[in-house]
Amino acid sequence: MRLINVEAFLERERQIKEEGTVDYYAILLHRWKHEVDYLEIMDLTEMENRDKIREHVGYQKIMKSCQQAKIDGLEWLWADTCCIDKRNSTELSEALNSMFQWYENSRKCYTYLHDVDVFPTTPHNETFTESEGWPEWFSWGWMLQELIAPMDLHFFNKDWQYIGDKRGLSFILATITHVSFGVLEDAYSLMGLLDVNMPMLYGEGKKAFLCLQQEVIRKSSNQTIFAWNPTGETPQTCGVLADDLSLF
Repeated sequence: MRLINVEAFLERERQIKEEGTVDYYAILLHRWKHEVDYLEIMDLTEMENRDKIREHVGYQKIMKSCQQAKIDGLEWLWADTCCIDKRNSTELSEALNSMFQWYENSRKCYTYLHDVDVFPTTPHNETFTESEGWPEWFSWGWMLQELIAPMDLHFFNKDWQYIGDKRGLSFILATITHVSFGVLEDAYSLMGLLDVNMPMLYGEGKKAFLCLQQEVIRKSSNQTIFAWNPTGETPQTCGVLADDLSLF
């Protein structure tokens, strides 16, 4: 038997009438580790699963983000782990194609760095062995559009203490990401930057980057897409499109 919470339903209806659409929201940016997904959040309505779900590291990130959003006077939060029903391929594709715009339109973005106490100013190769000496978030394939798109991006350490924002850390962020030189890492994360849409199929590997170039060609007459530099390891039969972003 399903029941409707009368107060919650009427409050939601009031908000819809007064606001129409949600204009002010925060977004959680983070490196995925032991997350809670859409179905698990829905399972919070079942008493027997609540404690198990609340023990997840991912659940704690959502809770801390909500607490910070409340401090900032925001009523809404979006997180890529639990706000997308990934069983629905249409919803997933729409979300992936819209993320750059969602980041750009957010009022606040909270970047959670789970592996730092303070924001590093120099690389620490012994500490961050798998991410070129910098916090792991900076090796995340979606990092660049998550960094570029938001107007107001704040960084938090592993204890959810504020450690700086994008504007104040702009010099060190440029050093870490080489963003001024257009060093990008992942085909799907480039879609928002290039303003193109294409079907999302995980596991495509280098084929995803080829598909991205084809979509750019279809949409634009700019021929700089062909201005890539082959290396000694590049097959002579590779064709006119690059198979890796590093060749640009």
